Amino acid sequence: MITADTLAEQAVELMQRDILAGSLLPGARLAVHDLAKRYGIGVTPLREALARLAGLGLVTANTQRGFRVAAVSRADLADITRARQAVEAAALRLSLLEGDAEWEAGIVAALHLLRRQASDAGPGAATPALDAAHKRFHVALVAGCGSPRLLRAQSALYDEAYRYRRVMMRRFETWEDFLRSHATLAELALAGDHVAAQAALMAHLESTLTYVYPPAEAMP
Repeated sequence: MITADTLAEQAVELMQRDILAGSLLPGARLAVHDLAKRYGIGVTPLREALARLAGLGLVTANTQRGFRVAAVSRADLADITRARQAVEAAALRLSLLEGDAEWEAGIVAALHLLRRQASDAGPGAATPALDAAHKRFHVALVAGCGSPRLLRAQSALYDEAYRYRRVMMRRFETWEDFLRSHATLAELALAGDHVAAQAALMAHLESTLTYVYPPAEAMP
């Protein structure tokens, strides 16, 4: 039996996909009746789905204007970046303390897949397979932390940065620097270098902000 909650979950998945892919543009008004026609889902589960997406930061709610796709801005990306740094640095620290051979093997496998997908995609092509491999690497890096809550937070914040990451990927003329930075993270983590690994991770996450909003383009 299909319940209202099941339909709401389906609506969340569909709208999240379209927001992250850019089919629903930043700032676009999300009229419930228009969404019902677009997805073939009733108004009640759609309202619940919009509330859930607002909780994820992908949708904004206003009592007078209704729902809109969350806008993009340097300030928003900076906030996501700071949150990612806090969460991923904590998860990496715990992984370095608690990680076992399986955790280490996961990092090696994820790095290999990232290299393969980058090679298949070609420079500047942010394919779904490449982004999935990229996320898999970042998850593998902190997967030994032993905290499901940290891992859920890490995953959610990674997804929130997706729209910005698409811009970043288009700025790469080759994948050389991109892959080198991930290889460095893997090497430091596998070497158990707590200080250097966490510092490299913080700088790596900060680089997204620099690529998307270069200093010359940044607002004063």
